[in-house]
Amino acid sequence: MSRPSSPRIGIALAFACLLLLGAMPLLANARPGGFDGLTFAVWLTVWQLLCALPLTLAESCARRAGTGMLRRWPPRTAAIALLTGVIFGLSTFMYVVAAEKAGAVSMVIALQAYPLFAALLEAVFLGKRKSPAELFFTLVMLAALVYLTTAGTFRIAEVSWWSVFALGIPALWSVAHVLLKQVLVSTPITPNQVTVSRLVISGVFLLIVAAAFGDAGMLLNAAADSAFQQAAFLMGLAYYLELVLWFYAMRHIDVSVASSVTVPSPAVTMLLAIFFLGEAIERYQVLAMIVIAAAMYGMLLTGRRKRTRPAAA
Repeated sequence: MSRPSSPRIGIALAFACLLLLGAMPLLANARPGGFDGLTFAVWLTVWQLLCALPLTLAESCARRAGTGMLRRWPPRTAAIALLTGVIFGLSTFMYVVAAEKAGAVSMVIALQAYPLFAALLEAVFLGKRKSPAELFFTLVMLAALVYLTTAGTFRIAEVSWWSVFALGIPALWSVAHVLLKQVLVSTPITPNQVTVSRLVISGVFLLIVAAAFGDAGMLLNAAADSAFQQAAFLMGLAYYLELVLWFYAMRHIDVSVASSVTVPSPAVTMLLAIFFLGEAIERYQVLAMIVIAAAMYGMLLTGRRKRTRPAAA
């Protein structure tokens, strides 16, 4: 059963995601020294689950559903939940590592490739073909990403492989969000239930990875470190809010439209880094951000015109 949508609500929720996305790379780097990215990813996922409890309990009381609804999920929905939970668990770990290794600003610019991956998947799996103008702006964005990953030189020898690594995050996000889009618009499952289910699966996945490849002593030591837990809580809260607001936004607008609203998030990150951390921003980062933002808004405008022409005809 489809739900009524409101583009205004979807846009407003996407703007809230914009502010959270701008702050999250800096929060990811706020953990104290002595703890690795995997440990931080595990604990911030735990805090995401704890932050989700109030809304989960409220929905359970209102609908008398709780975990019983999870057992009534059809097999296809359960399979999507399992797959996307693993994807999000992996992308959370990659996010923490990329923020540290590539730098918060370079990483958040690389994340803007998300609409590019989303558009590609929509074209391949949903049959949403792109116009010549959209393809042109896609090429412009690809050129800007090459410019970013080569530190403004366009020389392959100067490639920042950590920036390339960061591109894997939006690729994983786009796969998961395209899968979840149909679930959200065609089932009574709420965005919070989708978020909680994927957090549980992501947490289990990260714990398995930590047990196999991580430092168990570090994981336990982090539990007693107040500075570490404060950083993990702030990141977990911001990440949870961004997730649940994003899923609500997808009920009202297309994934590609919502992602276009969040294009200026690197500018938010830059401003926060300059004013609160005193970080220096490189010229090539600013240029890459401007070109990518212009290309994305060009894609949005041409996509809107393409949708309105059949209606006018």
